[in-house]
Amino acid sequence: MTAPVTPPLPTLPVHALPQRPTSAPWLVQQLWGAAAVGVIGGVPKVAKSWLGLELAVSVASGTACLGRFPVDTPGPVVVYLAEDGLPAVRDRIDQLCQHRGLTLARLDPLRVITAPSLRLDLQSDRQALDQTLAALRPKLLLLDPLVRLHRLDENSAADISGLLGFLRELNRRHDVAIILVHHMAKRARQDLGQALRGSSDLYAWIDSGCYLVRHHEQLRLTVQHRAAPAPEPMLLRLAGGHGEPCRLELDGLDAEPPPLAEAVRAHLRQAGMPCSRATLRRQLRVNNARLGEALGALQVRGLVLRGPAGWFLPAAADPQLSLPC
Repeated sequence: MTAPVTPPLPTLPVHALPQRPTSAPWLVQQLWGAAAVGVIGGVPKVAKSWLGLELAVSVASGTACLGRFPVDTPGPVVVYLAEDGLPAVRDRIDQLCQHRGLTLARLDPLRVITAPSLRLDLQSDRQALDQTLAALRPKLLLLDPLVRLHRLDENSAADISGLLGFLRELNRRHDVAIILVHHMAKRARQDLGQALRGSSDLYAWIDSGCYLVRHHEQLRLTVQHRAAPAPEPMLLRLAGGHGEPCRLELDGLDAEPPPLAEAVRAHLRQAGMPCSRATLRRQLRVNNARLGEALGALQVRGLVLRGPAGWFLPAAADPQLSLPC
């Protein structure tokens, strides 16, 4: 019996290789590269999961992350939070939607894996995840936290490199960005990526990384990219509570005035009723052309609606029952 012939590896002449884009392609500008793999790292209780969901909701809805960083490639998102029950996941995402003036019903592009466990060291679970990505074709996969997704020795280069190799295969086969939420060791390191717990293979694998550390009463976010300049570190705080939706937001000097589109939605949220274009123009102190562009962009994305009484957020009450502000 003749042995099967193994085909040679595919090759291309160097001039036929794909060219690097002239500007870095972003999933979320400055924070995460398009189809980049990486980690949100930090010690326990520094809002790593909140940042992961902030990125996920932004990509799924096309709204600016942290109110400042635009989404360049919005689209479907798949998330799996191993340490939170499904009601808790729903509640967190709902609060992030409320802050954006969205409803959960309008966030269909964000899909939550509801399986009770996901083990990336099991072939059956790997195949199931592969098939899920093939069916949904997401722009982003969020897995939180890494330590609950396997039973390998995280200090073993052989174990971790195999797991990361599988995730890189998914990344390339499905052209999907992958975010792992992972713990950092408490020991101080000048390069925060080197403080990630476990094998150094994890740091070498990262295309984009976001690292959260406590800074007095605030959180300091440091971002790194393999192939693009990083923004300056920025200060964040977990805001909300007492009836207000919880969310991460820029704090201190980093909290610049929001773009006009975000300001429109913030005013409509505060008003709680439809507002005429004239009222918006007067309250926001902008010219009619700029306001029209902002309203048009929001309307196309379903983030504001227009009724007989004026403009309102999708989550607002029936505009027929309200008076204009």
